[in-house]
Amino acid sequence: MEIFGGFMVMMSILSLFLAVVWLVMPFVVFAIKGKQDRTLEVLEAIEKRLTALESALKPLEPGSKLPGSSGGSSNEHPPGDVVTAAEYADEKKGPEASTAV
Repeated sequence: MEIFGGFMVMMSILSLFLAVVWLVMPFVVFAIKGKQDRTLEVLEAIEKRLTALESALKPLEPGSKLPGSSGGSSNEHPPGDVVTAAEYADEKKGPEASTAV
């Protein structure tokens, strides 16, 4: 009979633990759901702001013509071309031409 008594104590402790988990779990789930919904709202707002920024920066992309521009100078480099500091200084020919920092 001693084994049966120890087994019942163990089962009662386990069932008490499961009852506590069963009662607490809905609050945990709903708290996570609320945080997830708030995060989704913030991400949607960020997406809208990024879309507005992209549409505002569309005319400034390399190779696009700005309103009122005459087409560019002969010193322009194609997009993606790497310009060294010396080449940049040769093109500037002014007080900003110094490569010293």
